[in-house]
Amino acid sequence: MKVTIVGAGNVGASCAEYIAVKRIASEVVLLDIKEGFAEGKALDLTQTATTLGFNTRITGVTNDYSKTLSSDVVVITSGIPRKPGMTREELIGINAGIVKSVAESILEHSPEAIIVVVSNPMDTMTYLALKETGLPKNRIIGMGGALDSSRFKTYLSKALDKPANDIQGMVIGGHGDTTMIPLTRLASYNGTPVSQHLSLEELDEVAAATMVGGATLTKLLGTSAWYAPGASVAYLVDSIINDQKRMIPCSVYLEGEYGESDICIGVPCIVGKDGVEEILDVHLDEKEQEKFKKSAAAVRTMNEALSSNL
Repeated sequence: MKVTIVGAGNVGASCAEYIAVKRIASEVVLLDIKEGFAEGKALDLTQTATTLGFNTRITGVTNDYSKTLSSDVVVITSGIPRKPGMTREELIGINAGIVKSVAESILEHSPEAIIVVVSNPMDTMTYLALKETGLPKNRIIGMGGALDSSRFKTYLSKALDKPANDIQGMVIGGHGDTTMIPLTRLASYNGTPVSQHLSLEELDEVAAATMVGGATLTKLLGTSAWYAPGASVAYLVDSIINDQKRMIPCSVYLEGEYGESDICIGVPCIVGKDGVEEILDVHLDEKEQEKFKKSAAAVRTMNEALSSNL
């Protein structure tokens, strides 16, 4: 199985590393527009094969989409971060052009590929990719919920002082500091509700920390995070490539689910070889449903900046 990652920066390279080390795919292609950059990352990663014990073939290319031929999954991480003085509309305009160009070039060589969108603003870029390509909605997936949920479980683990792998929890809604919704009511520790172990105040603190999880790392690192995002992409790709049928919160196109239509936003999905195979109906209480409605409204406002790009 073949995976292409467009954008060989920190997130893209980390994703390639995890896919190789976990032997998720037999071939990974890293593509970037910067001359020699993807080639260097690929060579560096390849030189870890004998010490880490994997046989995945990793190839780096500079803007040569012919090398992505017959990819099963394509991950789009390319785009620019928002710079000082740049408006939201300017950022969306630039990244929309990048995502449109990448999607068109990818489908020219891999018309059956499932596309995973990481580029920000992620929900809006996922919506753009769906509208521009005309692909069935199961083949365009935004990654954000997987990352947000991993951060949620990490903060729950810290609050509980228990192993993160014993904790279940998910985040739905938009992939943004003010739009994501950590579902504290449904989170559990080894089958027991976390509300039996943490106070309401502690749960609120966990939710708040989750919502600014990305911003916290940016402040500490001076740049966006890459280990957790790369691992979250690899986790999602694994569920597709190896038909794991995991339940993963993803940004997908809704047609009435959760009371919303014509929008890409994070909801729990079953992810397998056909991409999004099912959107699960998690019964939200009145408060959660109201939060989801507000989150969707915020994503729609962001989508409005796409009007000149569609």
